[in-house]
Amino acid sequence: MGLLEAPLLFDFEVVSSEDFKFIPMSVRFNLDRFGLRISLAQWLLLPYADRVLLARFPVDDDTAIEPNFDHALFEMMRTHAGVEPEWFAPDVEPAWRDTRAVPDAVAHQCGIAGLTVPAAERWAQLAPFKRYILAKLSRKPQGNHDFVPAMKEFGLVG
Repeated sequence: MGLLEAPLLFDFEVVSSEDFKFIPMSVRFNLDRFGLRISLAQWLLLPYADRVLLARFPVDDDTAIEPNFDHALFEMMRTHAGVEPEWFAPDVEPAWRDTRAVPDAVAHQCGIAGLTVPAAERWAQLAPFKRYILAKLSRKPQGNHDFVPAMKEFGLVG
């Protein structure tokens, strides 16, 4: 599978990620699936063109389909930041993969935002990457400013 024609950004990300000052969700997804961690400061050491390129990698959950994200990131980090990303063991059963129930953290964010928790059937219909995003935006106990816009963009709020 090749690179996407353009960086993958959702509408709710455009304000914060259009200039790539922040790490887009597509890059976060690939970092998590490969078990790699970089800081925002390290991200900003990469040239703009490299940040855009990383946001063009596919967001498929199968690392065998596009194994070059990790290689590209390592080369970019060595070249421009003089460091390598940190490794961690990816969660083999993240809550967002379960299509039978909305993760507790997502339900908690809905409560903070005054939103109705999506029905399990609706959750199951979301693309895996969208479920990942909502779970990622819900990982902290306090409200996330991108959560409600993401829920709206994904059709879960009227």
